[in-house]
Amino acid sequence: MRINIHHETTYHYDAHPTHLVQRLHLTPSDFTTQKTISWKISAPGIENALSYVDGFGNRVHLVTADVVDRNYRIIAEGEIETMDSSGVVRGLANNLPDQIYLRQTETTELDSAMSAALEMFPTNGDALEHAHKLMQFVHGKIAYEVGTSVAETTAAQAFAAGRGVCQDHAHVLVGLARAQKTPARYVTGYLITGIGASSAAAHAWAELLIPDLGWVGFDAANGQCPTEHYVRLAAGLDASAVAPVKGSRRGAFGTEQLTVAVRAEIAQQ
Repeated sequence: MRINIHHETTYHYDAHPTHLVQRLHLTPSDFTTQKTISWKISAPGIENALSYVDGFGNRVHLVTADVVDRNYRIIAEGEIETMDSSGVVRGLANNLPDQIYLRQTETTELDSAMSAALEMFPTNGDALEHAHKLMQFVHGKIAYEVGTSVAETTAAQAFAAGRGVCQDHAHVLVGLARAQKTPARYVTGYLITGIGASSAAAHAWAELLIPDLGWVGFDAANGQCPTEHYVRLAAGLDASAVAPVKGSRRGAFGTEQLTVAVRAEIAQQ
């Protein structure tokens, strides 16, 4: 399947900044079941950006802009070809030891309620079946409700509230898996929900390391493994580590407004 993506991020400042630094995780990875047909990032300063692959295998752009308008817009767009693999990720380079993905962060750390819930899921059995059970548990435990959490919401907070968005589902699943000694990583990307459909943000899910299979994606927000309708963007320990756009500004002490518009749709054949 070929998927067209348009991801537009706009910052509006009520005071004119003099300098911006932005770290962009906006370039999809290529692996066995995902190939980039075309991809372009447009933003002030992108032509001189530092581009590198980080330790997690993500393509990163570090953009600096010294003369910034009150509206700063970043557009990532292109066409990606995908194939269904039942969530199994093959052919993606990973230079880090698997044990890195057992490290909990402040966002994924379990509290007593989450630890108690894990007692219902003993690990003596098939690892893939166990991962599916964990995913379905998180899917049923946390209702998907837009506007019920913020970027800083932790897995424990979302678990206690029983509601959240895809970021929260992914953080909870990652935290539970790591607590049971299963390496897990947080993944950002895109999901087609229909022809011409749009979304307020990119999507997020988890990948767990399953013996004899490798890394497998689990989308607890939708209760399924990623299919050809998903485009994988970047992966890391949690959402803050692989935010599509993250940065700082200097010379503007007023407010900042952020708007994000994502469109992912099946390409015309």
